[in-house]
Amino acid sequence: MWTIYVLLFAVYVRGQLFLQEAVNQPGYCEGEHECHSHDDQTKIHRAYSQTSNVTNTTNHSMDLFKVSCQKLIESFPMDEVDGDYVRTVKNCVFSRSLPAPLRAPVTLAAVSKSVIEDILDLDIRVTQTDAFLHYVSGAELIPGSIPLAHRYGGHQFGYWSGQLGDGRAHLLGQYTNRKGEIWELQLKGSGKTPYSRAGDGRAVVRSSVREFLCSEAMQALGIATSRAASLVVSEESVWRDQFYDGNVRKERGAVVLRLARSWFRIGSLEVLSRGGELDLLRKLLNFIIENNFPAIATEDPDKYLVFYSTVVRETAHLIAQWMAVGFAHGVCNTDNFSLLSITIDYGPFGFMESYDPNFVPNTSDDQGRYSIGAQADVGLFNLEKLLESLQPVLTPSQQQRAAAVLKGYAGLYQMRFHQLFKAKLGLLGEEEEDGNLIAFLLKMMEDTGSDFTMTFRQLSEASVQQLHRGGFTQVTWALHDLSSHQLFSDWSRLFLLRLARQEGDNDEDRRHRMKSVNPRYVLRNWMAESATRKAETNDFSEVVLLHDVLGNPFIAQDAAEDTGYAARPPLWGRRLKKYGELGYFHPLLPQGRLSIRGSVSESLC
Repeated sequence: MWTIYVLLFAVYVRGQLFLQEAVNQPGYCEGEHECHSHDDQTKIHRAYSQTSNVTNTTNHSMDLFKVSCQKLIESFPMDEVDGDYVRTVKNCVFSRSLPAPLRAPVTLAAVSKSVIEDILDLDIRVTQTDAFLHYVSGAELIPGSIPLAHRYGGHQFGYWSGQLGDGRAHLLGQYTNRKGEIWELQLKGSGKTPYSRAGDGRAVVRSSVREFLCSEAMQALGIATSRAASLVVSEESVWRDQFYDGNVRKERGAVVLRLARSWFRIGSLEVLSRGGELDLLRKLLNFIIENNFPAIATEDPDKYLVFYSTVVRETAHLIAQWMAVGFAHGVCNTDNFSLLSITIDYGPFGFMESYDPNFVPNTSDDQGRYSIGAQADVGLFNLEKLLESLQPVLTPSQQQRAAAVLKGYAGLYQMRFHQLFKAKLGLLGEEEEDGNLIAFLLKMMEDTGSDFTMTFRQLSEASVQQLHRGGFTQVTWALHDLSSHQLFSDWSRLFLLRLARQEGDNDEDRRHRMKSVNPRYVLRNWMAESATRKAETNDFSEVVLLHDVLGNPFIAQDAAEDTGYAARPPLWGRRLKKYGELGYFHPLLPQGRLSIRGSVSESLC
């Protein structure tokens, strides 16, 4: 039976996992960039309104808000060279780097109320002040900030790419909130750093809208993620070859204020290990463990091994969670994989619509390396590279034990995947055939091209009587598609028999359980594209609507239903392609595949 289960399991994950190989000033300018002064009111606009008659006399005004870079600066040697010119950097973890203020009028397009109030301890009315807009657009520094750019490396599409680093992001500092949580605040799209390579340090509206929305959507789905506090758009021109066809076009710049408990990633350790900077490697590891892994004793001689074991386990669980909501990250390089096992660096991601294990959200991924069905394999590859980076600080015995830990990754992933999909079907307890029931369903979904999100959601909403009766209409369009499979009645019978054997359960409880884990709304590509097109014309209504809807993805909402967010995706949405940072439909788009390396700009985090 185990052999049968493994074979069927391979159907829906596409194969067994392989086991192989500053300055602290209220205002500043840099070079030719001009700063916005507090008096420059005519150039500042706000689109996101919560209230009026705002003053700075609230308990959590921007006057009282401060961050600190002291711990980071005191813990590590800094880059000895000043300036943001591109260069090879050695013997440091951070370089000092000032954000470059946008040179055109800026608009506050949206904010996350939960981040502002629950993480940053600010009254939401503060977001309507000039000070807030100046801080989150990069025009002025938050008190206490000494902006830093992080040096890291990474394996990109399977190949070592050397030094990478924060090419368009500035770490403003750490904020300790009233709950004692430490959050690192980072501006993305805030200008050049020593790690910008051939990039201009800017982000555009289309990628920034997506990062803002998806960060908060993933949080609402219960998946560990970085957060997004605000989205600012500018009239400043940014030039991009969006389709990599030689046609450069003008777009609008944007800045996202994003937060994470830590921005350290696998590539943070790789660049030090490969560069032979072993003392600094130990120092960074000790810092990460002490500040982010409280369960690991700092004096434990096996602390690096325990750290590695924790990262292996949590990475397996994170990727299983991605799969459970149909999320494909798109660029699973080691420089995009967090050491805290949270989802970071939202680029050409996508939520799978029609179920397809080969779904690739990033069209520049020519060989499908980062397809949704390959994510678990790629996670294993990245953990192998992490282990290689730790080899110099592990004893021979610890190296052997770490290798054994890595061999257990496949089992950890499969177990968590199985648990999550059982929950999606409302199954209680454990029966021998549960794996087969899941695999059977996913194979039918693949054969019929059934919508991943709505198939599970409509199974959640359908009563046992409806499932017995069948005859689904276009109202339950996903189940209508699924029921066209010649074996659907066989699967339905097995599913209903399995439910009937659940002692102490009833249909109402089953439906409630399933609806609590199967979202009705996810950030589909066409939804993000629709919001982006409006945002390009200074209409941020759909950005705000999507933010609100996706903040409660498990609850049916009138506004979302009226907009069609749970309906069959529109035809134009199905034709969207992902080029670089955003899917975009163009009727004259060439059909040829692009280089798997993508562009410089999309890999600058």
